[in-house]
Amino acid sequence: MSESKIGVIGVGGVGGYLAAMLSAHMPGVTVVARGGRGKAVAERGLILHSDHNGEIVGHPAVVASASELPVQDVLFICVKNYSLAQVLEEMAPAVGPETVLVPVMNGIDPAERVRQAYPANPVVDSVIYIVSYARPDYEIVQEGDYADLRIGVAPGGDVPADVSAQALRTVEEIMRTAGLDSRTVEDIEAAVWEKFILNCAYNVCTAAYDCNIGPIRDDPERAAEFVGAAREAAALAQARGVKVRPDIASRVEHRFYHKLQDSDSSSLQRDVHAGRPAEIETFCGYVVREARRIGVPVPVMDKMYGLLQERERSARAVQK
Repeated sequence: MSESKIGVIGVGGVGGYLAAMLSAHMPGVTVVARGGRGKAVAERGLILHSDHNGEIVGHPAVVASASELPVQDVLFICVKNYSLAQVLEEMAPAVGPETVLVPVMNGIDPAERVRQAYPANPVVDSVIYIVSYARPDYEIVQEGDYADLRIGVAPGGDVPADVSAQALRTVEEIMRTAGLDSRTVEDIEAAVWEKFILNCAYNVCTAAYDCNIGPIRDDPERAAEFVGAAREAAALAQARGVKVRPDIASRVEHRFYHKLQDSDSSSLQRDVHAGRPAEIETFCGYVVREARRIGVPVPVMDKMYGLLQERERSARAVQK
């Protein structure tokens, strides 16, 4: 691990958390960060204020574009879905024959899109449970007593099974060395969908109503919609043949009523509120279109999709 070259593309809430932990415990870490963010990281380091890990400062190398990265041993891709196509093109110089690619992103299909772009490279799928964000000064805040990363390799693809298995072991060792809470799961597709089901309620409802969890939980109608969104996403997963746990929607409901904090917010809420590009299509758009394709009713997600589209238009109009 001491000689590994590790790149992190995207140092917002999730990527910044991972990059800070990686670079605080390992040499050879390079992040892609431009403008004020790149300058801040180069001058002060990557500063993480973590409820789970304490105060962390990493000192990675910094480049302004993925195209400036030399060939990496492992490349973490932590960008928003709407940026992935551009990043996949830009990062080509960093991808050698044995580079392991690890997308840590929202949504269902980022890993498959990475495989399509780089079919000869091993891809380790992942999903992370975390509340984190980048402050205006580019320091990273992680809230709560958990930051749980789950990794695995989806079946199929062009890469031999033994190569994928070795790539997974490499990422496991990196996680241990960096002090990251990580565990390997056999059915990573189900794990990705279970996080997606949570986000279809958590991210979507907080963004649609532009509020934290507390006001949603206190409003019986909105609380019912939160639970309904999770049930609809779970029904969609089951209709697609994904082996999510049968009680996953009930687990999300329990988390909503008994685990989430009143102050918990989502990246989707913050992006829509600020008039920034947002992953509305990653969550609502995907569910609505896929549900129509296979004939699964999703009335709550239909409503949320409309609300989010209108909120996005209003926020952007204010920004102008």
